[in-house]
Amino acid sequence: MTNWLPQIPDGQGPIYLRLADQISADIASGALAAGTKLPPQRDLAYDLGVTVGTIGRAYATIRQRGLVNGEVGRGTYVLGSAEPIQLQESTKPNLDAAAGNPAPSAPAVHQRTGDTSWVQGAMQPPKDRAFAGTRIAVPHESSIRFDSTSAPEIGQAKLIAQITLDITRDHPHEIASYTRAVPPDWRAAGKIWLSRGGWEPDEGSIVPTTGAQAAIMSIIAATTAPGDRIAFEDLTYSSIARGAALSGRRPVLVERDEEGPLPEDLARVCAQTHPRILFLMPTMHNPTTGFMSETRRHELIEVARQHNLWIIEDEVYGSLRDTSVPPIVSLAPERTFHVGSLSKSVTAGVRGGWLSSPQSYAQRIYTAHKMLTGGISFLLSELSSRLILSGAASDFREKVGEEIAARHALVRQHLSPFEYRSAADCPFLWLKVPEPWNPGTFKAAAAAENVLVDDEDEFKPGRTGKVYHCIRIGFSNPLTRDQTAEGLVAVRDLLNDNCACYDSFE
Repeated sequence: MTNWLPQIPDGQGPIYLRLADQISADIASGALAAGTKLPPQRDLAYDLGVTVGTIGRAYATIRQRGLVNGEVGRGTYVLGSAEPIQLQESTKPNLDAAAGNPAPSAPAVHQRTGDTSWVQGAMQPPKDRAFAGTRIAVPHESSIRFDSTSAPEIGQAKLIAQITLDITRDHPHEIASYTRAVPPDWRAAGKIWLSRGGWEPDEGSIVPTTGAQAAIMSIIAATTAPGDRIAFEDLTYSSIARGAALSGRRPVLVERDEEGPLPEDLARVCAQTHPRILFLMPTMHNPTTGFMSETRRHELIEVARQHNLWIIEDEVYGSLRDTSVPPIVSLAPERTFHVGSLSKSVTAGVRGGWLSSPQSYAQRIYTAHKMLTGGISFLLSELSSRLILSGAASDFREKVGEEIAARHALVRQHLSPFEYRSAADCPFLWLKVPEPWNPGTFKAAAAAENVLVDDEDEFKPGRTGKVYHCIRIGFSNPLTRDQTAEGLVAVRDLLNDNCACYDSFE
């Protein structure tokens, strides 16, 4: 522990940023040597006369700059000689000069060699929601990742290694070349995986894809043009909305309740803005965990037919939930694209996905997927198909479900006093932060404790005045149950800590 005590520089910016800049300068000057442990956040907050939240945000900022490493229970340390900070000169690209218009050179900045983090004095990348969202772009590897919900590790790697070896032995030419055709087995596997609620897709309607995100973006590309509008619930998986906006489409918002979009508001939006597509997550809504009744599904389909609206039915999480309620695609097959993948229920790293399309659009979407992604991977698609056709995917899904249920028991153990929504088959929960917390401040305070959560803004596909006062905690991603419990304890302690709820900007 050091006796170092920083002086917060005078200025107009937020205190936490000025403090982070001062700490960065002290590290660069050697006032804080490699391996030095920074003071505990509460101690430094007391000494400087600011809130614990301010210190937490300053520490999180310097961690993102690559200057320190923090671990829950150990503290925050200046990086040692194993990770030296080497500064190299860099200059801002002269975009005006490249366009033929001379412009003055920008001042030199410093970037850490081998790292994408920017240190003191560096330019900041533009704040663009279409690219950034609200998550840390490159979180520290020691962070407890409650901002992700990939399938938990339950021993998939051993079998995947064996199947991969078999594929490379059986198909050396396909491994060496591009994938120019879709083998029948890939569609047969997709038919098995997408079938649910008594519905089975026709194999001719199935397009294998590199995961669900690529599938959905391919549907958007094949059915809309730049400038077209796409309807989203005002709370949903917003990465699709950002991707759509990046490709020139315009998201529009529909009010929702616990089941999903309100049919009357969808009708209003259709009459006023004429969207081309409606994006839905009916079986396990992200982030609220909600489920859409069959009645609501019929009501939305009626509006879609009246206004000639395509429907994207995202069932990536739905594969974790057994239900007899028929999927939307079975009720409106002429206008519904049904999407599924292995990422939440089997394994995310394989990138196995499929969609079922109205047959007149299947070839068009296949082509769009190839143009957007460069083409499907033979190795990953063959691996995904063999996992399903061998029955291994179903076995893994069952074990993943058991692991999620076990972690859900940890949630009940540590967070039961608080108000949240979840279910034993759901890998995340939707938690209402108590007074006087707000979601953004809580997210920053959790990050300062090396625990990454999502606040509600991550799931807003556009500007809305609706406030939920909630965060989403995805608990399937940590490697072990012990790490999951450690993160939940840190969240619980913060929720109980009213002293850390405020930042000072004086």
